[in-house]
Amino acid sequence: MSQSSSMPRHVLLRYLSMALLTRVIFCGAVLVGLLEILALLEQTTPILQRHLGVQGILSFAAMRAPFLLAGALPLSVLIGALLMLTQMTLASEIAILRACGLSTFGLYKYLIPATLVIGFAGVVLDDQVTPRSEQALAAWWNRTDPHPENGHAFWFHDGNRIAHIGYTSDGGNMLTKVDIYIRDASGRLQQILHAKSADYTHTRGWLLHNVDSITVEGEKTTRLPSVQDMSWDTSLHPWEFIRLSAENPPLSSTTILGMLRGRLPSHTSPGFLEAGLLERFLRPASLLVLLLIALPTIYIPPRTGTRSWVPVWCLGSGLLFIIVQGMLRAMGNAGLLPPAIATIPALIIFTLGAITVLLRNETR
Repeated sequence: MSQSSSMPRHVLLRYLSMALLTRVIFCGAVLVGLLEILALLEQTTPILQRHLGVQGILSFAAMRAPFLLAGALPLSVLIGALLMLTQMTLASEIAILRACGLSTFGLYKYLIPATLVIGFAGVVLDDQVTPRSEQALAAWWNRTDPHPENGHAFWFHDGNRIAHIGYTSDGGNMLTKVDIYIRDASGRLQQILHAKSADYTHTRGWLLHNVDSITVEGEKTTRLPSVQDMSWDTSLHPWEFIRLSAENPPLSSTTILGMLRGRLPSHTSPGFLEAGLLERFLRPASLLVLLLIALPTIYIPPRTGTRSWVPVWCLGSGLLFIIVQGMLRAMGNAGLLPPAIATIPALIIFTLGAITVLLRNETR
């Protein structure tokens, strides 16, 4: 008896999960395709000016795709869920399921596994795939840049040292205008090193060229003789300088934790890193909220059909949720809000709002 009763549930779960997954994948492919076209419209001219040809265009599109997919995933889930629920409602499938005793929250429960699969896939994409692809893209873009001197300078702190780099070239293997400020354990300045350039080799590590140095003892400063070449005692690799030179690049969770604990160099605030880490692992919860926002679509009146405004209102609510999340995250990045306040309240507010709408429709 139990086996016969569990079979329809497994069939329904498989059917609803596949229906949602296929539509989310389709919407994601369309959105990523549109974003790729917009990105290529902006970058095709620089790529061709670097004489990279069609292969360069394809390389840029392939390395950029994970980043675009990660950004399009919430909207893909929202539109995919709206498409699936609208089609099922207009085809009277929802009415049949209701006649069989399936409630609104029972339907939502059947859609949760597929949504969590998408959410955890998004976490892996954000945490492992996107940082690597963006790192490879930044290194390739820097290596093929005919005018690296136009790159922007950047600061970072590495343990008890603060460093300033004029610009990077050759995929991070060459640095120009390197200033290193060495401090003691109490934070007082001990020495300043200025090198015109630095390059990296796998055998010798980093080597500073044309180095001028100044030692600081209390209020006394002493300029030391210039050195042609000097070994730079640092564990940083070229790809880390590419990461530091980029503005807010995607980071893996291990990199973020290393930066928060002071084991990896950083040029961003701890609040920015904590908010990014918290938002990443709340991605499945965000997708569940978007699914809940799309659920009122099943209340489309049968006679209204495609003329109903319910999907439009659900789409607008989902977009509002995405915008509010982005605004709160921006305030968290700027240090105006604590990381938890910048990520969690939007989930709670929109969840309660969506449940309120569902309960009102249930009581009609």
